[in-house]
Amino acid sequence: MSGIRIVRYAAWSVLALVLISASVVFWQWPDNPRIERVAVNAFGGPFTLTDQRGNTVTEAALKGQPSALFFGYTFCPDVCPTTLVEMSMWLEKLGPDADKLGVYFVTVDPERDTQELLAEYLTAFDPRITGLTGTPEAVGEIIEAYRVYAEKTPLDDGDYLMDHTSSIYLLDSDTAFTGTISYQEDPDTALAKLKRLANNS
Repeated sequence: MSGIRIVRYAAWSVLALVLISASVVFWQWPDNPRIERVAVNAFGGPFTLTDQRGNTVTEAALKGQPSALFFGYTFCPDVCPTTLVEMSMWLEKLGPDADKLGVYFVTVDPERDTQELLAEYLTAFDPRITGLTGTPEAVGEIIEAYRVYAEKTPLDDGDYLMDHTSSIYLLDSDTAFTGTISYQEDPDTALAKLKRLANNS
């Protein structure tokens, strides 16, 4: 093999490795809506939280029923109320299919989002949306298990906001990750994703 051919062969080998590595990252990234399925043990995990009615909720609640999980907080100025309003409208449009889904609003701000506050806050939205809170440690576990970004941003007045993942996570009835609904995604596209999730899990 000539020196030129050796160089070309090496270059193509490096390029192939780069493309393979990039494709693996692309297809495994949680917010990529083109993902069809991620193994159960690669996403999610055990958690114990409390819903707005005072009931204990664990990861077992996600099994046997497709689920939509949105991580946010009640003091959120825009993303969270907008998403919950949209989810309420989608559930209404789904009709009977909506009852096939478990829909969860998981706080990323357990210091302020008590069970009572969640209960009051969620009265403005579809009653099928279940709010989840818990101790900072318990909330930290589910945030880590579902690869959620959440970070406190202090304000000048001593208060704070929470930067957080804005996508809705979609899980099938085996708790496997199937995709996301992005913030302010096209309503028809979002509705189609929820309908497909409800009927194909």
